[in-house]
Amino acid sequence: MWQELKTNPIVKYGAVTTVTTISLVLLRRWIAGGVCRSRVKLHGRTVVITGANTGIGKETARDMASRGARVILACRDLTRAEMAAVEIRQSTGNTNVVVRHLDLSSLLSVRGFAREFIATETRLDILINNAGVMMCPKSLTEDGCETQFAVNHLGHFLLTNLLLDMLRSSAPSRVVNVSSIAHQGGKIHLNDINFEKTPYDSLISYRQSKLANLLFSRELARRNQGRGVTSFALHPGVIRTELGRYVQTRFPLLSALLSAPALLLMKTPWQGAQTSIYCAVTQGLENKTGFYFSDCRVKEPAPEGRDDLTALRLWDVSAKMVGYLEDV
Repeated sequence: MWQELKTNPIVKYGAVTTVTTISLVLLRRWIAGGVCRSRVKLHGRTVVITGANTGIGKETARDMASRGARVILACRDLTRAEMAAVEIRQSTGNTNVVVRHLDLSSLLSVRGFAREFIATETRLDILINNAGVMMCPKSLTEDGCETQFAVNHLGHFLLTNLLLDMLRSSAPSRVVNVSSIAHQGGKIHLNDINFEKTPYDSLISYRQSKLANLLFSRELARRNQGRGVTSFALHPGVIRTELGRYVQTRFPLLSALLSAPALLLMKTPWQGAQTSIYCAVTQGLENKTGFYFSDCRVKEPAPEGRDDLTALRLWDVSAKMVGYLEDV
C-alpha cells in the first residue's frame, strides 16, 4: 500500500502542494516582521504625520486615531488627504482627524505649516516624519535643493526644528523619523549635496537622504537629552506602496518581471507601519533615544549611520541650507 501511495502522482502532487503552501505561509509571516503590541491610548494627545494620505503614513494615522489622538495629516495633495481623513474617521470613530497642507519640497510651505500649527494648536506629543520620495529623476526644488534630499531630509529637518519648542513644552514627546535600510552604503556628500560636481544617480541620492534621516535623528536626540524630547529612526521594511512609482516608470520591464514575486516578498502598508507605531507609542523607550529600529526592535545601523561627527556636520549644513541658524 505504501509503495503504491509513493508512486501515485496525485499523492505526490498533493504533498508538493502542501509543502509549498506551508512554506509560503511561513515566508509571508517572516516577511511581515514585528507587530506593535502596545495598547497605549492617546486621548488628549496631538500627533502630526507627514505624507499621511497613503501607504504606511495612512496606516500609522489610522492607528493613532484608533487610540484616541488628535491626528493631523500633513500632506501636499489636499484632495487625497481629505479622502484619507474621511476614511480614517469612519473606520476608527474618531472625528478629531484633520488635514493641513504641507509641501516638504518648499521651505516656504514648511514655514507656513509650522506657523499655522503653532497659532492654532496647544500641544504636539508625537511628530512622525514619514513622507518621502524614492529614486526620482534629478530636479531642483524652488529653493534650489536636490529634490530627494529636500523632501526626505531638509523639509523634515526644518519642520522639526520649527516645532521643537512645542514638542518640549508637551514633553514627554517623540519624533519618529522614517529612514530605510538603504542608508547602508550611503554617504553624505557634504561638499556636493545637490550633485552639481558629480553625475546624479537616483539611488545614490536616495541613500544619502535616508542616511540623513538616521543621522538627523541621532543628533536631535543628543541635543535634547534631558529635555523630554526623544527621537527614533526606523526601517519600515520593503513595502508595496506608491513610493516606488519612479522605479516602475523608469524601469517598466523590471517592474513587470518583479510584480508577481513582489506581492509575496513585500510587506503590506499595515505591516510596514508597525515599527513607526511602535516607536511612537511603546512605553519605556526613552532610554533608546537616538536608536535605530526595524521590525519593532532595536537594530544596529550600518557604520555610516553611527558617525556622530558627520551627524553634527550634516546638522550645520542643513541649518544653513534651510536658513535656520538658531542653536537648539
